[in-house]
Amino acid sequence: MLSYIIRRILATIPVMVIVALFVFSLLYFAPGDPAAVIAGDQATPADVERIRATLGLDRPFLVRFGEWAWHIIQGDLGTSIFTNLPVSTMIAQRIEPTLSLMVLTLLIAVVIAVPMGVVAAWKSGSWVDRLVMAFAVLGFSVPVFVVGYILAYFFALRFGWVPVQGYTPIANGVWPWFKNLILPAVALGSAYIALIARITRATMMEVLQQDYVRTARAKGVGQRGILFLHALKNAAVPIVTVIGLGIALLIGGAVVTESVFAIPGLGRLTVDAILRRDYPIIQGVVLLFSFTYVIVNLCIDLLYTLFDPRIRY
Repeated sequence: MLSYIIRRILATIPVMVIVALFVFSLLYFAPGDPAAVIAGDQATPADVERIRATLGLDRPFLVRFGEWAWHIIQGDLGTSIFTNLPVSTMIAQRIEPTLSLMVLTLLIAVVIAVPMGVVAAWKSGSWVDRLVMAFAVLGFSVPVFVVGYILAYFFALRFGWVPVQGYTPIANGVWPWFKNLILPAVALGSAYIALIARITRATMMEVLQQDYVRTARAKGVGQRGILFLHALKNAAVPIVTVIGLGIALLIGGAVVTESVFAIPGLGRLTVDAILRRDYPIIQGVVLLFSFTYVIVNLCIDLLYTLFDPRIRY
């Protein structure tokens, strides 16, 4: 098991290097010139070139990438072109809303989706199963921003139960924090819930046909014990895998959700940086999201040592 863990940790190093190269290359070859944006419409070509030289945008690709990667290794994500603030400082100021939204969405999705999938597999072919599958199809079909606008119209504007937009730090109270995030979390988690519910149902249906499940029934084990103690435990590997892979849905959906509900998180920061072509901020945020996804998948792989006995030996 120890050798497996070491191999998985070492395997993430080249992945992170490739991710860093891809992130830098994507913005390097992207259209648009931040120097022209800074200079303004009345600037001359000489003014634009002078700004490019000041920002180091006229240097070769490998030189810029090497300097950028070296600063990344030292924990320096660069400095914003427009605000002259360190990118790490700007990310630290915006990370709490995004992290809160993603964690709450993950908790809601797992708490709702796993029991839904288990019940759908248990009642396979019944109206309950069809209802769960209809919700899964609907969750995949409707975009996050449409779900967000519908929830905001009914629960915020029509009934006035929760705020329509904004964010309240958790330091100001758990209940105000929760009221501001419940609608964005449900909107963001709609597709995530559908994904986990479908995978849970499919995996549980396969496990429930195994011999040890029939043996447990023959021994008089109750239905609840069969579902949650025997079947769900053995179906956990693909479910945990899809939960980890679904983090990409949360990362991508957070940008749209924060824009819909005016949450001042990393998603809004990224959108503003893209509109201004503030490359250091874009690179820093995208790199943070990418590394987070790699680390989450590493943790999922390490969890296999708990659920898959073949890895322990």
